[in-house]
Amino acid sequence: MIRRIGLDQDLDELRTLLRKMGEHVIQALDGAITALHTLNVDLAQQIVKDDVLLNAMEDQIMDIGSRLIVTQQPVAKDLRRIIVAFKISSDLERMGDLALDIAKVTMRLQGQPLIKPLIDIPKMAEIVDVMISEAITSYLDENTDLALKMARDDDEVDHLYGQIITELYTYIPSHPESISQVMLLTLVGRYIERIADHATNIGESVIYLVTGKRPDLNQ
Repeated sequence: MIRRIGLDQDLDELRTLLRKMGEHVIQALDGAITALHTLNVDLAQQIVKDDVLLNAMEDQIMDIGSRLIVTQQPVAKDLRRIIVAFKISSDLERMGDLALDIAKVTMRLQGQPLIKPLIDIPKMAEIVDVMISEAITSYLDENTDLALKMARDDDEVDHLYGQIITELYTYIPSHPESISQVMLLTLVGRYIERIADHATNIGESVIYLVTGKRPDLNQ
């Protein structure tokens, strides 16, 4: 019984750390988009600095999970909970790296004015914010219906990304001097689209946790 209590406490700590990682990623993404929208280089630099916090939480999850596997020898769903925690923390860490990449775009623009108002990029980020939040909730609640919703949201993000590519590329012929910024903004859209893919990966992990089978939601 004591051993089981210790296992449950450590699994709860894994869940708490993953929730905190999710909150950090949302904050980093929102900050990166705000920095881009306002061309706030100081904010962008702060996001880059804060990335170490996310890495530290991932390390904690790896340490706790590895210790549990060695000392508790979990089986069945308990083992899946630890494996899934490893996978989700990896996805969240990669999301944080992508938010950092968006912040670096603001730094690379070096204060030059945006060629056009940002419309679809913030829309993408808003959808992805919800995806991250719901992905973590689906994990905490082991809610497969919410996990499956990731695929539908990801399709919407992909659609907006396609619109961004089309609009930016049609902008180049009449504004050839802006090609460098066009490419940077295209990268921002790609980074957000990739974050959505990682949120969808979390949905897949949740379904694996609950059912023991891993679907492919990124189709």
